[in-house]
Amino acid sequence: MTQTTPTPSDEPGDQSRRRFLATASATTAGAAAAPLLAAADPAAAAPRTAAQPGMPVGKSETLAREISVDAGEALTTNQGVRIADDQNSLRLGPRGPTLLEDQILREKITAFDHERIPERVVHARGAAAHGHFQVYESLSGLTRARFLTDTKAKTPVFVRFSTVVGSRGSADTARDVRGFAVKFYTDEGNYDLVGNNIPVFFIQDAIKFPDLIHAAKPEADKEIPQAATAHDTFWDFISLMPESTHMVMWAMSDRALPRSYRMMEGFGVHTFRLTNAQGTSRLVKFHWKPLAGVHGLAWDEAQKLAGKDPDFHRRDLAEAIEAGHFPQWELGLQVIEEADAQRLGFDLLDATKLIPEELVPVKPVGKLTLNRNPDNYFAETEQVAFHVGNLVPGIDVTEDPLLQGRLFSYLDTQLTRLGGPNFHEIPINRPVCPFHNLQRDGFHRQTIAKGRVNYEPSSIDVPPVRETPAERGGFTTHPLALHGEKLRRRSDSFADHYSQATLFWQSQTAVEQQHIVEALRFELGKVTVPEVRQRMLANLVNVDRTLASRVAAYLGTPVPPASPRSGNRAYSPSPALSMIARGNPKSAAGRKVAVLAADGVDAKALQAVKSALLRAGLAVRVLSSRLGELRAADGETIAIDDLLVTMPSVVFDAVFVPGGSQSIAALATQGDAVHFVREAFKHAKPIAASGEGVAFLAQAGVLASPNEKPAGVLTTAGAADAAFAAAFLADIAVHRHWSRANAAAIAA
Repeated sequence: MTQTTPTPSDEPGDQSRRRFLATASATTAGAAAAPLLAAADPAAAAPRTAAQPGMPVGKSETLAREISVDAGEALTTNQGVRIADDQNSLRLGPRGPTLLEDQILREKITAFDHERIPERVVHARGAAAHGHFQVYESLSGLTRARFLTDTKAKTPVFVRFSTVVGSRGSADTARDVRGFAVKFYTDEGNYDLVGNNIPVFFIQDAIKFPDLIHAAKPEADKEIPQAATAHDTFWDFISLMPESTHMVMWAMSDRALPRSYRMMEGFGVHTFRLTNAQGTSRLVKFHWKPLAGVHGLAWDEAQKLAGKDPDFHRRDLAEAIEAGHFPQWELGLQVIEEADAQRLGFDLLDATKLIPEELVPVKPVGKLTLNRNPDNYFAETEQVAFHVGNLVPGIDVTEDPLLQGRLFSYLDTQLTRLGGPNFHEIPINRPVCPFHNLQRDGFHRQTIAKGRVNYEPSSIDVPPVRETPAERGGFTTHPLALHGEKLRRRSDSFADHYSQATLFWQSQTAVEQQHIVEALRFELGKVTVPEVRQRMLANLVNVDRTLASRVAAYLGTPVPPASPRSGNRAYSPSPALSMIARGNPKSAAGRKVAVLAADGVDAKALQAVKSALLRAGLAVRVLSSRLGELRAADGETIAIDDLLVTMPSVVFDAVFVPGGSQSIAALATQGDAVHFVREAFKHAKPIAASGEGVAFLAQAGVLASPNEKPAGVLTTAGAADAAFAAAFLADIAVHRHWSRANAAAIAA
């Protein structure tokens, strides 16, 4: 990693934020931006004494208050107290922990946590599975957490994947962040590693989380759009929050369109702390690396799947486990000595930053395997309760202000969603080790506590409930020497909002960069307020001027001057941040392949390829215009698995068209079959054809001639033998063949 010195004009911390808000408001929103100035500096908003415009004299004082809030009066608490700073939690020093006494934070997050009943406010749509985790070698030098030190232990886990913005009834394939939450049922208690499939986040401080989600959710007046960020309020918020720029680059990339839950990475997002038996503390970032590789969908494909199979991801996960194709991930650690943290060039407590893997490599330490589907969706997937504060000895939190707010929010949320404080007694949430405490009663209490004593210390009941000293396995918080003023201020070390966004952009291949441009075209093209588009373009100039120019060209607008910025660090490109440049395991196991056929199909070609794919661990489905059986050219009967109209190309990873003159003649007259291969070609999927099937591809417009060989299109005029099947498998392992020059011209 190389680093450049910030320019003298760079401004740190909150001065940069306020200057950004003031400049953006004054230059792009004009008089309509006055509420923004009031939010940044409540003293700038003069109290109104006259009646609101258009409000008849004599209206109630309550209505007047409601209207005045909507019209942009000073921001206050629910008790009417004016808020001087709605951008920062109260903490002990700029980099210190968030203080429990911050009533403004608690009021705001409490109201947010209880907005929806009983659906989760965020991560409402999910899928989950049971499995186990096993560490490769003892990590006792790093931590005293026993599930990370005992190599013989297979720790049970329950993993829930989810989208963030959409409701329970939304589609799986929306452009969105994906939750990746793992509950470890260890013999020392439950440990929850609650993360996402993207290693950074939109905001630095938890006090802004309600604002972020409110902006991303359907707009408040019409409750649209569902499960989509392509609308005014989201981009208005993002354009005014430069700290979100790095995360936006990830969200506009193919990372926000995973091929499946089993083919996406997971990240703990925050920096955590590991402590060993000697009390030595080190900082750590958690990673989940899928053994099936990291793969995405095409945006057009994702949109079509939302209509044709909105349950695509949850179905894929369940079917893979049922078929014995157990999803697996390696747990990886980026471990940083405390003394080295200050030399990284950015602040590890800032959740909008990541550690490039070329700077601190990710060390694989264990394997996660999912091997059992839930028995009941509601009882398990819906009622599971995760909490970043569910820790075991040897793992601890840091002073990350986003993480600190989550420590309050998760527990608070469950009180409403699951009906009270005893949600830990629901079977999916119960630890596998014994648990004893003196908490009693409340909604849905199941434990029947015996005896008179419900306090501690006591001498009446024997044996008494007592603490466990740290040396015997009791949980203790790592001691830190903290000092500082109580204040609402962001650390100056959090002020660089664009350098890592540039790193992400420069680390993508040309294909991935084009997908980001197209995503921004779609999203900003849906924005109806020109000032918001201009402000977002001004932020993109700070990421990369070429990026901003390419997006601006689609929007038909000049590239504006760059927005205010702080920090100007330069990083070397990181191939690990690219789904394509990083490379992937050369395995096609678990992929789904369609075979298009009709009566008169070449049975030998079909069976030869199908058998080879099945042996390699792929799922193969024979599709035709009807159900039942096909009669092959040699008289053999072949079972049909699905109808073409019910299983479109977007649910498959690849397609094979075997020969047989009668079969191909029939397929050529079926618009669904022609569209199937054209759409698969457009989405860069592997396609194979043998015998007369090659001519079918040419007739469908996929091949200019039978002799053409686009990337990922395999053809043979002869027999579909073992060598042909092996070559097809190799194409499928690549996943997508984005280099097809004429794919965009295909009408599908």
